[in-house]
Amino acid sequence: MNIGEKIRNAREDMDLSQNDMAKLIPMNQSNYSKIERSVQEPSLEQLKRICQILKLDPRYLLNLEQYEFLSSEDMQLLKDVKVLIKKHTIKTDR
Repeated sequence: MNIGEKIRNAREDMDLSQNDMAKLIPMNQSNYSKIERSVQEPSLEQLKRICQILKLDPRYLLNLEQYEFLSSEDMQLLKDVKVLIKKHTIKTDR
């Protein structure tokens, strides 16, 4: 299951609409829909809010459950590296 599917399932379990989620994050509903459809990745801040609202562990969403032994600082480093890789990939694809 990808991140969008995990978010959608958790949202539906809480009986929230996409519009409700978008307002709580805050962001527009169209972009939120793209996250659930895995067309767009959430920013770190959006991911943080999604986890807070839906009471989800970010390790679950990012498929990092096997790294439970890592400290919060290590987890942050992994997230930062993911962002840097994505930024580098976008720049080199142009």
